[in-house]
Amino acid sequence: MTHSLIIPSSTAVIQSNVSLGELTSYRIGGKAQWYASISKQSDLETVFEWYASQSVPLTFLGAGSNLLISDQGLPGLVLSTRYLRYYHIDYSQAKITAAAGEPIARIAWIAARLGWSGLEWAVGIPGTVGGSVVMNAGAHGKSISDILSSAKVASPSGDLSNLTREDFQFSYRSSVLQKQSCLVLEATFELEPGYDKEVIKATTSRNLNSRKQSQPYDKPSCGSVFRNPYPQAAGRLIEQLGLKGYQIGQAQVSPRHANFIVNQGQAKACDVFRLIHHVREQVKDRCSILLEPEVKMLGEFPTL
Repeated sequence: MTHSLIIPSSTAVIQSNVSLGELTSYRIGGKAQWYASISKQSDLETVFEWYASQSVPLTFLGAGSNLLISDQGLPGLVLSTRYLRYYHIDYSQAKITAAAGEPIARIAWIAARLGWSGLEWAVGIPGTVGGSVVMNAGAHGKSISDILSSAKVASPSGDLSNLTREDFQFSYRSSVLQKQSCLVLEATFELEPGYDKEVIKATTSRNLNSRKQSQPYDKPSCGSVFRNPYPQAAGRLIEQLGLKGYQIGQAQVSPRHANFIVNQGQAKACDVFRLIHHVREQVKDRCSILLEPEVKMLGEFPTL
């Protein structure tokens, strides 16, 4: 049974026993012990005050597009920024500041319509601005670290900080926030103006069409499961081993793109977890390469 706690002088609502499967792109996951979402930054203080009084774990959640959440769910408070949405355009400096919950693809289209270059690659990324910054999302040889100017983050104690690009210590699909418990509230991207709008829009459209043709957008997934072991491509290695279509339960290595594991409809988190382990072992044994998961796994999973 779900119970709701309405915080006075706040639009935030804290609920218990909320299904997380509905909040991830995998459509998989158990329940959150407590769940809250914010739609404005002023709600954050009151949510953090409640959290501090509970002595429970804290998990941040964006669009849930790069996550595999355990079938047992998550203890403590899950705090979502998916409804924290706004953006501001600085025409004089060719910068766009966007809230954590804004889809990064939407910001890419805004930049394209302005004729500003730098985000053409992001049009097919399913995540939010906040998650894209934390994961240093990228595609087509580009990444967030190329264009991030600064970001506002909050610690669980409620302290706000403005971090520069250097503060994030970016590397391939990684940032310092993957090791620190801080919440991205907004990010500012510095783009390149002066391009023909039609050219930028055409490039953006081509990138989107390319992803739609090569990736399984028709089934729930987390996006790319493994990081590419440079100079190799994870999908190509998996495909060469004949693992396309391999299935455990309702989890399947996509026949369209081998670096995607899709939910065939009723997959459990443990199915996906076991399939990830199987693929890693096959690539390790037959190619002597240990693939590193790009997907973030939260909660308890079986021992293999």
